[in-house]
Amino acid sequence: MKKFIVAEKLHMSQIFAADGRVVPVTILKSSGVKVTQVKTAEKDKYTAVQVGFGKSKNLSKALTGHLKELGNFRKLMEFRVEDAKAFERGQALKVDTFSAGDFVKVTAEMKGRGFAGVIKRHGFHGAPASHGHDHPRAVGSIGGRFPQHVRKGMRMAGRMSGVRTVTNLEVIDVDVKRNLIAIKGAIPGAPGGIVRIETMGK
Repeated sequence: MKKFIVAEKLHMSQIFAADGRVVPVTILKSSGVKVTQVKTAEKDKYTAVQVGFGKSKNLSKALTGHLKELGNFRKLMEFRVEDAKAFERGQALKVDTFSAGDFVKVTAEMKGRGFAGVIKRHGFHGAPASHGHDHPRAVGSIGGRFPQHVRKGMRMAGRMSGVRTVTNLEVIDVDVKRNLIAIKGAIPGAPGGIVRIETMGK
């Protein structure tokens, strides 16, 4: 069964593995989520689970009617699942659904960086600083003689921000008492940001 949860990013740290290696991790905190809606193929044409995370003081009348007795949630998110019948409205999902060794996909909103060049946005090396180059951070050739136009998807300067997904990250440790998850490596977003976590399978 697919595992998923919504968490808050705290900070980066490091954990010592059993063989003495130092593993860089990002610490995430989640007191759990509650299933607010189960979508089925018969009624909604696809199978998914909607969950609520955090607490909010003010909700619209539409959301108040939708959530009813479940509570006021800060964020509602939806996860696609294969078997929606395994979940039911009001069900609580906590960090203990994950275990060390799980590989997950993490999605979070990055900090906005405004209009960025190709070196910052895509990691280009740039032109040599000498030999007559007066624009060492320029993008360089983008079309040339062939194909005589700019190809779709060409990496260029532009607005750098938005939602970013990182896949194949390993869960290193799960602290059930303190509701913490330690995931190997860096995760997008600022401290305090909301993060989606879902398993990727084997």
